[in-house]
Amino acid sequence: MFTLRTARSFKMDYERITEHNEVIKKRVMKTLQKLSQDPHGQSLRSHKVNTPHHGVRWSSWVTGDMRIIWDYDSSEQLVIILLDIGGHSGSRKVYK
Repeated sequence: MFTLRTARSFKMDYERITEHNEVIKKRVMKTLQKLSQDPHGQSLRSHKVNTPHHGVRWSSWVTGDMRIIWDYDSSEQLVIILLDIGGHSGSRKVYK
């Protein structure tokens, strides 16, 4: 099982995105649970992407257009750092 740690950028965007939307909040929490169990589980569709703020990192599916950007902690085994959350497209996209 992996430990999830959040970067400040993730926390801020998570709060903004889920503030008034319980459905999205539940979907994000379900995705985070899956991510902590198996970051490459089939339902997460995890793959490497190039992001504008974090470089090449991992992306996992939350909803049709929402993704979580993350990477492994280089100094600790079994730790994942959550870097960003946002859209696959549109004004708040997390991909380049």
